[in-house]
Amino acid sequence: MFSGGTYHEVARWLWNFLTAHAKRVDPRIEVVLDEDDEREGKSYGARLRFGHRFGPPLEFAFRDVADHRGSLAWCSALADRTRGLARELVADQGVADVRPR
Repeated sequence: MFSGGTYHEVARWLWNFLTAHAKRVDPRIEVVLDEDDEREGKSYGARLRFGHRFGPPLEFAFRDVADHRGSLAWCSALADRTRGLARELVADQGVADVRPR
């Protein structure tokens, strides 16, 4: 299915996957993916951002994501984890945004 791929293809898939599941909790959540030169071909770092606040860092090995992105069980577990972190991030805000639009 989606297993394998280049470092940048897998990075794009990971960002899209995390974003899709985080935004199911709140559409204002953004995903910041760290794929700097030191990580190139080895790993990714990701964080969820809600306004000015960031969730805890998530670490992913490139090979792990590339090999398992076609696995329903692996993707389901990552989706659950992402939504859980997104719910915590939103709940930590504590106050709803009630400004007039």
